[in-house]
Amino acid sequence: MKRYAFDEIVSHLKNTGYVYQGSEIYGGLSNSWDFGILGSYLKKNIKDLWWREFIEKNPNNVGIDSAILMNPKTWEATGHLKGFSDSMVDCKECKSRYRADQLIEEATGISADGKTPEEMDEMIENHNIVCPKCGKHNFTNARPFNLMFKTYIGTLEDAKSVVYLRPETCQGIFVNFNNVLRTSRKKIPFGIGQIGKSFRNEITPGNFIFRVREFEQMELEFFCEPGEDLKWFEYWVDACYNFIKRMGVKEENLRVRAHDQKELSFYSKATSDIEYAFPFTDWGEVWGIADRTDYDLKRHSEYSKVNLNYRDPNTNEVYTPYCVEPSVGVERLFLMIVCDAYDKETLENGEERVVMHLHPAVAPVKACICPLVKKLTPNAREIFDDLINEFHVEFDEAGTVGKRYRRNDAIGTPYCITYDFDSLEDNAVTVRDRDTMVQERVKIADLKDYLKKKIEF
Repeated sequence: MKRYAFDEIVSHLKNTGYVYQGSEIYGGLSNSWDFGILGSYLKKNIKDLWWREFIEKNPNNVGIDSAILMNPKTWEATGHLKGFSDSMVDCKECKSRYRADQLIEEATGISADGKTPEEMDEMIENHNIVCPKCGKHNFTNARPFNLMFKTYIGTLEDAKSVVYLRPETCQGIFVNFNNVLRTSRKKIPFGIGQIGKSFRNEITPGNFIFRVREFEQMELEFFCEPGEDLKWFEYWVDACYNFIKRMGVKEENLRVRAHDQKELSFYSKATSDIEYAFPFTDWGEVWGIADRTDYDLKRHSEYSKVNLNYRDPNTNEVYTPYCVEPSVGVERLFLMIVCDAYDKETLENGEERVVMHLHPAVAPVKACICPLVKKLTPNAREIFDDLINEFHVEFDEAGTVGKRYRRNDAIGTPYCITYDFDSLEDNAVTVRDRDTMVQERVKIADLKDYLKKKIEF
């Protein structure tokens, strides 16, 4: 298996217009990224595929779009106001800041999840952990740092007007449980999904778009009868894993890791992460699937004083549903896909070819129409004008056909369609496959059906 330097992949994404530095003309903003021409299409394709597979094609599931700003009591009920924090430490020598648990785990291999700040101080001292940047053992005491962004609503900036940017999208689903039940007439088991922005004031974001403060989540909350939850948990682990494989990610770079008892969140009965072998680490979490039991609905019932129970229409039994949550960040799926797709090949003539082996369904550009010479541009443009109604295609007449092929290989375009002089006689074009570089002749009248079959997910 080839592994390329992460900096090389990031540089390629920036140079080809997948990702830009946020606020670049002002010197940027730490760990802020904008998705460019190609990146915005890739993100959209990922989200569209997820929505199609997990919501539209699943008769048990429905979708919503909840607000980013929520009543602050929401976060009181979930425990975020008190407990949604990381412990941070500062190096007194070079002023570098670290998440204490990450500092400990990277230095010792011992997990500090769930440890109090005082326990983390003791671990740093007992293991004589030093600053990764300056090598000195001189840290401040660990102290909690709330991860939620605070803002104000209304005209006055006082305690009564405080609201928070949501740190996760799932709570918008839980608080709408009764609304969805009433308006959809769904019966257990059923799921509610959504795609939306979340915000976490991470102490140490990094690794490009892997850990950022502003990100998109695709979350499904699947409600089921207590006792049926572990069956559905396994179902959704398999469904998420297979979805990633279908997007063309190499299975050798994937694994499913079940959390042991010490790792589980206090509300979780079972949790598994789908992890990918990123170039910057051995394994990084991409998709988390958790059995959240009935914790969320019960907490919101308690704090809102609204009954969020479910009455089975067949048995008349009343209970609080259990919930299985498959949650994935769009940016992490994006990063996994491009890391897995990036490749360099040496051709027979010694030329190096950079190619992105993206699945046609997620590739930003589905095909590029290339007239062999500019004299044939009007004829080729007719094909472009026809295909653009159904596919995101581009038109390229600059440079030799070979150079146009290389440009499209580098951005992941799966097919190049060349209109040549023979096309004037046989009403056919040459279609070149990005991965195999094999060329075949296809009738112009058959092009739409040809591309639909090739792009099908």
